Amino acid sequence: MINKILVTGGSGRFAKELKKIRSKYKFIYKNKKELNILSVKSIENNLNKYKPDCLLHLAALSRPMSLHDKNIAKSIDVNIIGTANLVKICSKKNIKIIFFSTSYVYPGKKGGYKETDPILPWNNYGWSKLGAEASVKMYKNSLIIRACMTEKPFIHKFAFDNVKSNFIFHDEFAKIFVNLINKKGIINVGGKSQSIYNFVKQNNKEVKGIKSKGQLPLKMNMNLDKLKKIIPV
Repeated sequence: MINKILVTGGSGRFAKELKKIRSKYKFIYKNKKELNILSVKSIENNLNKYKPDCLLHLAALSRPMSLHDKNIAKSIDVNIIGTANLVKICSKKNIKIIFFSTSYVYPGKKGGYKETDPILPWNNYGWSKLGAEASVKMYKNSLIIRACMTEKPFIHKFAFDNVKSNFIFHDEFAKIFVNLINKKGIINVGGKSQSIYNFVKQNNKEVKGIKSKGQLPLKMNMNLDKLKKIIPV
């Protein structure tokens, strides 16, 4: 039974929203200075000290997306090697690991992607997260969440009106997440399938719609049937 959860990336955007959620779980949040995922010693020290039942891995390199092209080494270190380090140690100690991946591992060409569909990332960020997924998937005591979330308010003045996705704000995502902690395998998590513009304009009437001309694939939306069987979306 899971009671105590150690969290990497504890000062990040999603962690800040998760801290606001009341749940039966005890979360222990650690920033990158307190828990360095590139240091085996740091990981082992934290796991030995806090003795968690589960490790929630939120620490990652994400934006700007161009960083994953300009600094491939950092992308590999943080997203792939850091995750692999955690999996190796959690597997030794039989500690469950929950990993936040991304909808970017899907090709974005047909939409409606199920967890069992073929995956083919369309940018280096997606590849870095898929590389991390590979190590997590090798360990059966794990949960991979392919997420499609963003912070509130939306940080851009423009939103693509021809790109379909499952964006959901961090605060709503956090409410869903606490109901998934005891699950295993892979679960797509996000909101209603709609254009990014339609999603954003519900909370920001000033946002302007523009067309994606190769910046994003046009059909990035996922199938959420598996999630809906667990919790209504």
